[in-house]
Amino acid sequence: MTRDLYLAIDVGTGGLRAALVGRDGRILALSHREHEQIVPQFGWSEQRPADWWAGTRAVVRAVLDEVDAAASRVAAICTCGQMHGTVLIDDAGALTRDTVPLWNDKRTAPQVAGFAARTDPAEVLRLTANLPATAWPAFKLAWLAENDPQALARASSVLMPKDWINFCLTGRCAQDVTEASLSFLMDCRTRKWSDEMCALTGVDRALLPDLHAPQDILGPLLPQVAAELGLSADIPVLVGAGDYPLALTGSGVIAPGMGSDVTGTSTIITLMHDAPVIDPEISNVLSASGTWGAMTLLDAGGDAVRWARRAFHGNARSYAEIAADAEAANPGADKLFFLPYLSGERHHPGSRAQFFGLTAGHGLPELHRAVLEGVALAMRLRLDGLQGDAGRPERIVAASGGAKNALWLRIKASMFGVPYLVPEELECGVVGAAMLMATATGDAPDLAHAARRMVRYAHEIAPDPGWADTYNRMAPVFHRLYHTANDIYPELDNLP
Repeated sequence: MTRDLYLAIDVGTGGLRAALVGRDGRILALSHREHEQIVPQFGWSEQRPADWWAGTRAVVRAVLDEVDAAASRVAAICTCGQMHGTVLIDDAGALTRDTVPLWNDKRTAPQVAGFAARTDPAEVLRLTANLPATAWPAFKLAWLAENDPQALARASSVLMPKDWINFCLTGRCAQDVTEASLSFLMDCRTRKWSDEMCALTGVDRALLPDLHAPQDILGPLLPQVAAELGLSADIPVLVGAGDYPLALTGSGVIAPGMGSDVTGTSTIITLMHDAPVIDPEISNVLSASGTWGAMTLLDAGGDAVRWARRAFHGNARSYAEIAADAEAANPGADKLFFLPYLSGERHHPGSRAQFFGLTAGHGLPELHRAVLEGVALAMRLRLDGLQGDAGRPERIVAASGGAKNALWLRIKASMFGVPYLVPEELECGVVGAAMLMATATGDAPDLAHAARRMVRYAHEIAPDPGWADTYNRMAPVFHRLYHTANDIYPELDNLP
């Protein structure tokens, strides 16, 4: 039997997905299993790695049942996943802590503040191309050292979520350079772990496993895992990459000058460059293609829409109905602004959300449209910095769940003055994993060739000139609201 299928696994924040992808990049089968975030208190967010592994086994078995003779046709396995979740395992491979802090967990704010107070930000930027942030694993390890030292003392390796799944599949530990580039522990010039950053953050260098390229083959399946899943034990398992860098790859955003909007739980706008953009307001991630992405992330992107659905309708209305409501409102939502910082910001963890300009004349259509426009205005606030020395890209490619909302894409295209492209396959992380597998198995000579064969675009959404004029007038007001509110949050935090 010809091995003509790629098995992709995605460890998402909202759930596990597995997919079978053909050599042409088309998804032939997809299975999804939800899991919950644990929120012990405001600003904290955890999950159980054991739940990820249970979900992985379930969705892999389900997806293999959907395609004829799938188990014998799998050529390779590649996992991507939510970034930054800090998994600790001991020498025997057992978890030393049942739960792990996730990318959107803000409990590390004191560690970030302490680090920033005692270090030179210019030197840190030079080393890592990023400034301290609550998401970075270096600070999660610092928090664990202070608050759960026994778990850290028993640990021999720190893994990211997809690395934990890889360990369960193969019994081997590794991290990849895309994850490491946002760990606050990798030297952006050498693309290796930085002894200097380990010393500055207090992280034990011995905890960090070997770094690999995403398309490197980590090893074969463990025999017992292969037997449980009904797969051949000789199937190669790739090192893989973070879900966000692989979504860039799977949407065809692999070369300098290209732009990306990945809106799932969060919203991430990225512009690709040959080198990092050194700016205190910008984060830089290494993509699976080796190109740097200058990025800005809003924690509550799609999550803002999810919040509005829950808060206003008790989840009783569909997202399509909510989008129809928003479309009934005028552009600008009749001067109603929404600051979408429902779970803080990476560099300003104390930020809060708010509506501004609310009157008796506003209703649900304006509230819902303001949420969509507020997310876009928050991203526009950072867009100029992302450009570095280059201009705005000719196109921005939309990916993930937010690409299904046509109104939101039209708002964003008009807000940024850039047309949006929508891929045929919106599960871009899955397609990106398939592209890595194509290169690792020799089916494609490189990612550029894989993209030409496996990435297709369904349509383009152009900016609306009238909407653009409205948003150009709103942007300075949003800018003032944002900075004024930042001055008030400390007083809010001190209220009983």
